[in-house]
Amino acid sequence: MRLKLEISSDLAALMRAEIAAGEMAVTTAMREAGVGLKSVWRGRITGAGLGTRLGNSIRLATYPKGGESLNAAALVWSNAPVIVGAHDAGPLIRSRDGFWLAIPTPAAGKSTRGGRITPGEWERRTGLRLRFVYRRRGPSLLVAEGRLNSKGRAVASRAKTGRGLTTVPIFLLVPQVKLRKRLDLARDAERAIDGVPGRIVAGWAAPLSS
Repeated sequence: MRLKLEISSDLAALMRAEIAAGEMAVTTAMREAGVGLKSVWRGRITGAGLGTRLGNSIRLATYPKGGESLNAAALVWSNAPVIVGAHDAGPLIRSRDGFWLAIPTPAAGKSTRGGRITPGEWERRTGLRLRFVYRRRGPSLLVAEGRLNSKGRAVASRAKTGRGLTTVPIFLLVPQVKLRKRLDLARDAERAIDGVPGRIVAGWAAPLSS
């Protein structure tokens, strides 16, 4: 008995079509998984009360940039990895110099450079001197002699008689702070990855069933 194997042009075309279908299925699955994960991460961040600005730091890039590939990939990341990572891990934060962490009270106001104001910047901006107050129970304080304006911010008193002058807590001093874990981004990423095979199979089978 003699067997003869011959690959027809129809079979070759069918194989090319099957590969093209696979490339489209993989590329579409990775793009959908990336879009979904980006949306979930942004929702987690804003839902945790961290603001839409930090939520919008989540970005997505898909590869290849054009066309389809069996090696398609999606990358989701944050443009503010330190801030997002801190809320994701819940780290213990200590002062760099080993002394105190100065946490501003509402009377301190905000920094002109964005973020939390420092004791040095506060003194330069207000012209007031901060005074250390040690407390055995609870955080120690940095206070100033001034008055509270209509916005609840501590400012220098303009009264020559000292009327309205009061001792205002400006900063709370603590040796360390445990940041509360507000996110679990790895869990969301694992769920997105686990869903990719099903997306590929569904997308690859669709052209064959149509």
